[in-house]
Amino acid sequence: MKSSDVRKKYLSFFASRGHVIIPSAPLVPENDPTTLFTGSGMQPMLPYLLGLEHPLGTRLVDSQKCFRAQDMEEVGDNRHTTFFEMLGNWSLGDYFKKEQIEWIFQFLTDKDMGIGLDPKKLYVSVFRGKPDIHIPADTEAVDLWKALFRTVGIEASAIDFSEREGMADGRIFFYDEKKNWWSRVGVTGNMPVDEPGGPDSEMFYDFGEERKLHEASQYKNFPCHINCDCGRFMEICNNVFMTYKRTEKGFEQLIKKNIDFGGGLERLVTVTNNSPDVFTSDLFTPAITLIEKKLNKQYGADENDTRSMRILVDHLRGAVMMMADGVLPSNKAQGYILRRLIRRSLLYGKKLGISQDWMYIGEFAQIFGETYEESYPEVLYTSSHIKELLEEEATRFGKSLEKGLSEIKKIETLDGHRAFYLYESFGFPWEMTEEIARDRGQNIERVQFEEEFMKHKNASRTAAAGMFKGGLADHSEETTKLHTATHLLHEALHRVLGDHITQKGSNITSERLRFDFSHPTKLLPDVIQKIETMVNEKIKENLPVTLASMKKEDALASGARAFFSERYGETVTVYSIGESGNEFSREICGGPHVAFTGTLGRFTIVKEESLGVGVRRMYASVTKNESATHPG
Repeated sequence: MKSSDVRKKYLSFFASRGHVIIPSAPLVPENDPTTLFTGSGMQPMLPYLLGLEHPLGTRLVDSQKCFRAQDMEEVGDNRHTTFFEMLGNWSLGDYFKKEQIEWIFQFLTDKDMGIGLDPKKLYVSVFRGKPDIHIPADTEAVDLWKALFRTVGIEASAIDFSEREGMADGRIFFYDEKKNWWSRVGVTGNMPVDEPGGPDSEMFYDFGEERKLHEASQYKNFPCHINCDCGRFMEICNNVFMTYKRTEKGFEQLIKKNIDFGGGLERLVTVTNNSPDVFTSDLFTPAITLIEKKLNKQYGADENDTRSMRILVDHLRGAVMMMADGVLPSNKAQGYILRRLIRRSLLYGKKLGISQDWMYIGEFAQIFGETYEESYPEVLYTSSHIKELLEEEATRFGKSLEKGLSEIKKIETLDGHRAFYLYESFGFPWEMTEEIARDRGQNIERVQFEEEFMKHKNASRTAAAGMFKGGLADHSEETTKLHTATHLLHEALHRVLGDHITQKGSNITSERLRFDFSHPTKLLPDVIQKIETMVNEKIKENLPVTLASMKKEDALASGARAFFSERYGETVTVYSIGESGNEFSREICGGPHVAFTGTLGRFTIVKEESLGVGVRRMYASVTKNESATHPG
């Protein structure tokens, strides 16, 4: 089955059950400096799962673009990817466990309405319970699953401690909170007061006992269970039952319980074809075919080449999707991750033997643009620009690669510590340094490299945990002001520079705003001053900021600006700045904003710079101005 078929079937299935289809949020969270990327389907939904009313109701469904930088080192096997899509449906205080389990079982197994998986190949995990905090085992979910399996002629036994005892012909398996409990901060002991959470129930696909024995023989002497990493089972989806809230006294049940479902599109597509390798789906095959033609090598013929091909296509897919969402290569934040993806892909291309022409990576912009033409048309729309940026980055890295190779020549004896230095400083993967050492007749201790790498990884995780602390998007007063200032800046750029201006991305913290836009030349100082003055004039006028919900087509017809209008659903929120009939700015946006521009203070453009061919970046801030006009 094709990815577009699975995506359509899922959205249609839940739409027919009263769910409103909502568009994917951007890969870079809007107005949320606490995390670099949208890393899960539920992340944009957190405010609504925690009690905020969603404007489109209590039943929602989508396919959310996600990126996990921490999975970069895991790519190369049959299932890990950095970019992925998460199919999700939510009940915000509406239906609960019974409906969700019945519906997802029907979607997975029904051949007409769903994707028609063989129920004999499906297995389920449930929460074991935690008696010490008075949270029982999820026997309700067990009973629901048993009844559903019985409808297809399967008697489903529930087994505990399968990780120790084995599967024992079971179909439903209990696991502890490390596997089957969801909260933003993990296990129950980490949850602060007022934090919601609950048990979850995951579903797994069985590729057969022979896979365990054939491809992962090191596991054959251990008990077989569905959460094992032997390769026999693949987790395909997860039902979260948000049931509890931590209080000063312990855990209490929520008055309004929520459903949060997530199913990996890539994995679901793969299992519909009974393949254990996500890279055999149509989301990757056009890109892999290109590599095969360039190398005259067949995917799957050689283990090392196959791993390199997977890394190459995964990283370039992630890079293209990030760039389509406005991320540009740099040495900071999202741009650093993007640059690392591109450079790692080039290194693995070199390892495969594609080393004569670095410019080949530009071809992947068109390939992935066509792959996602139907679901994310902005990728194809921006593919020519992405191609230019990929080729420019390849040229830059060619020079960096030469520096790295020159540095290696200075090192008489390569060891694990020096291998990590080359990895961190020049992006050389372990395999490349090991290969160079082997050519010299030297052996590198992988343990040394791993020790240095784990130090780096733990430090990165600590930093990431600090960034995510607090969970929700930053809706502080400072960030809200800068969000409104961004709308004023966007409009001022159009009025000063012309209507060729297209927003390429934005990022807002509590200290500054960053705005990327299309423009062919550097902005002269007098032009920058003119833009800054226009924004400050609108602040001084103390214009009202109002919002209205309307159909997307009506919003666009009214002149409202939109960053990739294809992303939005049928109903949108439009923020207008200025008196009705004489607005200075109208823009489709999710908020939040100030009520009057006079509260913003003094607007200052701090910096303007080039980000590549035809793209500029501007930094600006607002500072308190005691003479600013305030409403009332």
